[in-house]
Amino acid sequence: MDTHRSDVLILGGGVIGLACALYLLKAGASVRVLEQGMPGCGSSHGNCGTITPSHAPPLAMPGMIGVALRSMLKADAPLYLNPRLDGPRLRWLLGFARRCNWRDFHHAASARLAILQRSRQLLAELVRDEKLECEFAESGVLYAYRTAAKQVADERHHATVLDRLGIEVQRLRGGDVEAIEPALKPGIVGGLFHRGDARLRPDRYAAELARRVIELGGVIETGARIDDFTTGEGRIRRVMTSRGAFTGDSVLLALGAWSPLLSKKLDMCLPMQPGKGYSLTYSRPVLAPRHALVLREASVCVTTWNSGYRLGSTMEFSGYAEGINRTRIDALRRGAAEGLREPEGPALLEEWWGWRPMSVDELPIIGRSARWSNLLLATGHGMLGVSMSTGTAELAASMLGGSVSPVDASPYAPARFGL
Repeated sequence: MDTHRSDVLILGGGVIGLACALYLLKAGASVRVLEQGMPGCGSSHGNCGTITPSHAPPLAMPGMIGVALRSMLKADAPLYLNPRLDGPRLRWLLGFARRCNWRDFHHAASARLAILQRSRQLLAELVRDEKLECEFAESGVLYAYRTAAKQVADERHHATVLDRLGIEVQRLRGGDVEAIEPALKPGIVGGLFHRGDARLRPDRYAAELARRVIELGGVIETGARIDDFTTGEGRIRRVMTSRGAFTGDSVLLALGAWSPLLSKKLDMCLPMQPGKGYSLTYSRPVLAPRHALVLREASVCVTTWNSGYRLGSTMEFSGYAEGINRTRIDALRRGAAEGLREPEGPALLEEWWGWRPMSVDELPIIGRSARWSNLLLATGHGMLGVSMSTGTAELAASMLGGSVSPVDASPYAPARFGL
């Protein structure tokens, strides 16, 4: 008996891989997860943990390339493009630029919304049914504005888009925002409240998914760095790792930002780039926000849990450059100080950076590969991996198990990139 064989071999132990593992186990498959570190140690760990159907509108829209180019001159800009030469990143940017039009914008918004809404529903059910202790709260996300210009721009390109998509957006006056969120400094001119959004603590969510995977009989191989593949007759035969060779009737690639690097070994070119994000985690301040917040002028996301408090966000395109850019961390602190009465907690617990897997069209890549008959991809979720995790898992389980998902999977198919 081959003890390293399973029905489904999952590459990657972040929230996407772990959620897929849980759904597949519940569908009756045997599952093994290969993770180079510990479960949830990548971008699943330090993000802000907001669950956001409100984030359906993509970044790509007319004028965004100008914003990106100007950011090259300002290292602390919320969106920062490192000016160094990088061939793969340049090709990605050219592809992104071609999609900065209203037709592609509205297509992406509709496709993102479909999986975001389904995931939002499934996540609440999963937390309840599986008793996941991850500080899940269905309390909405509040955008706060200190300038009328920023609010007007978001009304045009964000709120009205959500109106057309049928997503509730509550418009608030400045005094109303300050009344429901006393943690904000005076001077708020208005707000947008996304009542259908939620929040959780993402590191605990990943840990709870891993716990349930193991309890249901799944195997998680930690410290299993993927080195290579052996293939034959159009199939992946073995996955070679630092802990030996593993096989699976099906192989699910859920490696997040590492997906393009490993897929090269399978003669595949995934149109993705790492988008670097940062966060600061503190012990909880006395005057902690009641809601998850986005301070829009600074583009700082603020999330409060019973167990802590986090400042996060920013988007940095600097390829696979590792480590903390101190300028970006300082910008988070400065942005929080401009908007909050108590911007930092009593104790700084963690400074964090991580790579988000940004696909060129800002849609996840979910579906069977045309190149390898037993390969399924589940990657490219950008900033929305936690938000899309359960919807992606349901799609993956339906594709591998032959059931029907209520979400149309065609917008996410790898075939759109010839994969």
